[in-house]
Amino acid sequence: MLLEDKNAVIYGGGGSIGGAVAQAFAREGARVFLAGRTRAKLEEVADEIRSAGGIAETAQVDALDGRAVEEHADAVAASAGGIDISFNLISHGDVHGTPMADMDLEDYARPVVTAVRTTFLTWRAAARHMTRQGSGVILAFGGSGPPPRDYYIGGTQVAFEAIESMRRQLASELGSHGIRVVTLRTGGVPESIPEGVNGREAIVEGIEKETMLGRAATLEDAGNAAAFAASDRARTMTAATVNISCGALVD
Repeated sequence: MLLEDKNAVIYGGGGSIGGAVAQAFAREGARVFLAGRTRAKLEEVADEIRSAGGIAETAQVDALDGRAVEEHADAVAASAGGIDISFNLISHGDVHGTPMADMDLEDYARPVVTAVRTTFLTWRAAARHMTRQGSGVILAFGGSGPPPRDYYIGGTQVAFEAIESMRRQLASELGSHGIRVVTLRTGGVPESIPEGVNGREAIVEGIEKETMLGRAATLEDAGNAAAFAASDRARTMTAATVNISCGALVD
């Protein structure tokens, strides 16, 4: 198994992508620590992992609260013996569908501020423990790239670009400690768009139309790619991205 005996913390582990990643990590042998603000959603994912024979623990953590993040990371490291993988997959409060010229500043800036704050806090907590043990993998999730014509996504691209800048800097600082920092880069995962969202069919069609393969990444694809990137088989990869956009984003 790719992640046997690894300890993985997943923030936003109750979400669709976070849950898929958690299940993939568990299938590959990791002990998974799910953190998020909604206990019920975390427990749903944990129950699925346990029913499949995996190991999962949950904790109610606000990833925008520095003290809460540090205390949770300390608790995980103390109980499990360390943190090998950290992956932040919380939502950023994006507002889509409104042109920039018609947006409120608060709606545009929210995902940027949220992304930078939660990324900094969770990465800092992980880095402190990984530096002491001399190893670890910090993963990011994003899809920065040229925005499609007439597709109004507010501050989403700015948030992703901020995370990418942070990823490059952190990778340069932590490489000497044996720590890797990698981004999973996607053009969109249609399965993560809730049913009932206004215009969902058009959004999914738009995502798929932008790809070279004529299809988009599934939740399972995202989980499998994350498991590989977090494993020792990807030990040469840092300050890099894993492109799972099916060709929507060109490297």
